[in-house]
Amino acid sequence: MASSAASTGGTRTGGWHTPSDALVGPVAITALTPLHVDSVFMGVHGMDQRAGFSTPNLLEAETNRAMIRSGRRLVVLTDSSKWGIVGLSSMAELSDASVVVTDSGLPAHAIGVPSERVPELVLVDVVAPAVEGV
Repeated sequence: MASSAASTGGTRTGGWHTPSDALVGPVAITALTPLHVDSVFMGVHGMDQRAGFSTPNLLEAETNRAMIRSGRRLVVLTDSSKWGIVGLSSMAELSDASVVVTDSGLPAHAIGVPSERVPELVLVDVVAPAVEGV
């Protein structure tokens, strides 16, 4: 008989799996705590002027904070649709990031906010993929 914990992202590993299949929780935090890394590359659920970088998952936010503490610099990779989205729990302020990489779809009124608080804002142009046979 299969364990219900396995089918719901349970705790066979001592942690929880998120819908994105990330391991979060006490075991992940314990594993991250003694690490010292140069750069942490992180995707986020939301990016907001007041809330900073956030996620709807409390365990993921706690694990992400541990990961951020282990790094010398935080590089946030996010698409422009995340601007103005606020998840349940914040994991970092905008000013905690050394670099934010997002697409050029970031609204004009929003570009000034991260560029004032983050040392490097990288806007990447989005190019539509070529369609064969057209």
